[in-house]
Amino acid sequence: MTGFVELDVRPILRAGGEPFGKIMETVKSLPQGQGLRLIASFKPTPLLQVLGSQGFTHQAREIGGGDWQVDFTPGSAAGKAPQAAPARPATEGNWPAPIQELDNRLLDPPEPMVRVLAATESMAPGEVLAALLCREPVFLFKELAKRGHAWRGAFEPDGRTYRLLVRIGGTPGEAA
Repeated sequence: MTGFVELDVRPILRAGGEPFGKIMETVKSLPQGQGLRLIASFKPTPLLQVLGSQGFTHQAREIGGGDWQVDFTPGSAAGKAPQAAPARPATEGNWPAPIQELDNRLLDPPEPMVRVLAATESMAPGEVLAALLCREPVFLFKELAKRGHAWRGAFEPDGRTYRLLVRIGGTPGEAA
């Protein structure tokens, strides 16, 4: 039987915070064979896919008042690194200057992702889009890869703004 490390993210959510970083930090620190018991104020549907791609299975149940408990159990692939592009400072390399810039910091998900994907539709191969976001867009990376775009990104020195560059028609997940 799998033991679980419990993480209650409801206080983070109530304070207007984003618990994804804390969740992933907890997952990385799980002892071998341990699972994660997540308590949240909503069913964390996107997280089910993220941790599923890392080999975790899940059981979710509503525990009352709109709150959810999700038990993530490690499988054979759990603990392996996800297949995301490594984050690099957006100023490295030989990328052309962005021809379009979006400031999505004040938008609620999924609007930043929708706006970035819509903007890429009207751009030519090789052109670069810059976007400012209030968090790392982990769900956007998969969508960019599906469309054949390259990306790179990093948090700005303020630690609150994530700057993403997207090169149209680049190698999926390219970080160089």
